[in-house]
Amino acid sequence: MREMEQRPFTLYLLSFFLAFQSLGGLFGGISLVLSPSGEIMKMPLSMLDGSPFNTFLVPGLILLILLGVLPGLLVYSLFRRPLWKWFGILNLYKGVHWAWTYSLYFGIMLAIWILAEIIWINYDILQTIFGLVGVTIIILVMLPANMRYFGWKTSF
Repeated sequence: MREMEQRPFTLYLLSFFLAFQSLGGLFGGISLVLSPSGEIMKMPLSMLDGSPFNTFLVPGLILLILLGVLPGLLVYSLFRRPLWKWFGILNLYKGVHWAWTYSLYFGIMLAIWILAEIIWINYDILQTIFGLVGVTIIILVMLPANMRYFGWKTSF
């Protein structure tokens, strides 16, 4: 591990957006799991018409785990760079720490989730905000300083 290596400022920006998403995902996910009818968040079940769901339980679990817990875990992992080999199984970029790769995966997943929401339920300004968070995460992950910090051998 490169403990003594200077962390780039862009890593702090990436962590901020992942933490922002984590807090939103945890809040929304817990609210929907506790109230699958949508009552806590003042969301009628009719919002799910045309979606594959008839309650907010499954979307709430997805929101809680994939869009709440996962980005929080990534914030930790971006700074500590744990050597969890089982995470490396899905790392397509060998020689690059899995936290970088999973941050890229996460940004793409968030953008796809937001697109699915727009297709399945009515549009809301929060979708624009979190869609932009997803795109921003992708951009920040791909910045040369972050790529080098996580092991990319580049000529940038």
